[in-house]
Amino acid sequence: MSKPTLLHKLFLTAGAVAAAASISTAHAASNMKIGLTTWIGYSPFYVADALKLYEKHGLNVSLQTFADPAMLPSAMAGGAVDGTLMTYDQVIGAAGQGKVYKVVMPIDYSFGGDAVLAAKPISKITDLKGKKVAYAPLSPSDFLISYALKTNGMTDKDIKPVNMTPEAVPAAMASGATPAGVTYEPNVSQILSSGGGKFQVIYSSRNAPGLIADVLVFDSKHIDKNGAEIKALIQSYLDGLEYMKSKPAEAAKLIGKAMGVSDKEAMEQLKGVYNIPFNEMLTPFAPGKDTKSYFVSGGVINDILVKNGQIRQAVAIPATLDERFVKALQAK
Repeated sequence: MSKPTLLHKLFLTAGAVAAAASISTAHAASNMKIGLTTWIGYSPFYVADALKLYEKHGLNVSLQTFADPAMLPSAMAGGAVDGTLMTYDQVIGAAGQGKVYKVVMPIDYSFGGDAVLAAKPISKITDLKGKKVAYAPLSPSDFLISYALKTNGMTDKDIKPVNMTPEAVPAAMASGATPAGVTYEPNVSQILSSGGGKFQVIYSSRNAPGLIADVLVFDSKHIDKNGAEIKALIQSYLDGLEYMKSKPAEAAKLIGKAMGVSDKEAMEQLKGVYNIPFNEMLTPFAPGKDTKSYFVSGGVINDILVKNGQIRQAVAIPATLDERFVKALQAK
């Protein structure tokens, strides 16, 4: 066999470089930016991040925390993040403004993590008649108090709403500026521990499981182009959730570090949410009879947003859902 010529050597070298580049590209992790706020329900994502579970599925995920959840829809619209973890009411609100955002996976629903609190002797929702109640309008707190009032034969006209951010509610109640407020963890625990037994929960998301739901959301165009990456993200989340179930103490340390609280506090806060197990993930996507179904909780949200002029007309719930990824994974 004759020796390769210089030109032949150059071709061989170029081919080797191209092949190496091809292999490198094939195994390169896909970058994904996910926007979120600090919330105990997102714990499986925190665990996946700490244990590098995203890399296992070929992803390089950056969790970008926003102080104000209201910034999440616009952040995704502007391309600052690829997807977001947000409450389902935000998806409906965005749809009412013309955005085509789709829920690809249910994450959790608040199960005591959001609450209506009041100073004793106020002990039930009907006791709030004529009293000040602090909460953020058009937020999960608004949906919770509105639902609580409705199921007790009342409306917001029966109380004196005070516009206030969830984080400001503890101080307002402690100072006596308002006898009642609606907020979420860790503010709920802060109110209960700082009042010396003066405050109590009179209604919580345990009374309406599924009403305040957190979801994984992407723009429809992003879904069409990045299906494999979204599937990998969901698989990473499920790995994180499984780790939480199999090693709760170790997971609590990772979650606490991510949230800036102790592992004991993380364990306590986890009691206030229900992270939806894999075998139950299709339930919220289907029509149902209670607020665990997005069709039911979405109807409540639609009514409030239309009533307050946030959206002009009710949003079609099916247009906000894309259960294909969960179905595909369950089919395995």
